[in-house]
Amino acid sequence: MPIQLKANDLVRSFRIARTTIPVLRGVSLEISGGEAVFLCGASGAGKTTLLYTLAGLETPESGTVEFEGRSLYTMGSDRLTQLRNRRMGFVFQSYFLLPELTALENVLVPAMIGGKSSPEKGTELLGRVGLSERLHHLPSELSGGEQQRVAIARALINDPAILFADEPTGNLDSHTGEAIVDLLLGVARSDGRTLVVVTHDEHLARRGDRLLRIEDGRLTRPN
Repeated sequence: MPIQLKANDLVRSFRIARTTIPVLRGVSLEISGGEAVFLCGASGAGKTTLLYTLAGLETPESGTVEFEGRSLYTMGSDRLTQLRNRRMGFVFQSYFLLPELTALENVLVPAMIGGKSSPEKGTELLGRVGLSERLHHLPSELSGGEQQRVAIARALINDPAILFADEPTGNLDSHTGEAIVDLLLGVARSDGRTLVVVTHDEHLARRGDRLLRIEDGRLTRPN
């Protein structure tokens, strides 16, 4: 498969008071279309910062990111926002569901932001993640695993080419976490989508096509 996502020499640091803390120290990688890549590392290793930088959510101090041949950080913010909405899906540790909206309404939010709405597709996606009976439940009426399933359906509503997941099992017990990883891998592989997952759990990370370890802001395995 052709290279879909490419990073070259990414550098990123944060300032706390007068101290500069390096987070990414020259990270380069390539990810092919349809590949399931897991980024694994300890807390503070830089894996979430790397994910956000790859996804156009956090600008590096230096280095480049290309997605489908387009340089993310040289395009304008409006174009980048449109690209993320149309071609990327996001799943986060904390779900980020809107509490006043039902499961179905939450799933439809990215589509409405993009100027379209498809309740039929939202209903289909919730069925696909095993929530056909929970369409009209509020997040407070759902378990953590069910909320994450809603988040996965929401990530799929605009038919993205790539899914980014940041610690998607972090708030779940091990059994539910395994099921969520099964679901992410299943929807990615059946649809031919690329999947990039951050996790601290190496057992889960070994489920993908490729495991990349990050330590002290550097990848410690060949790409």
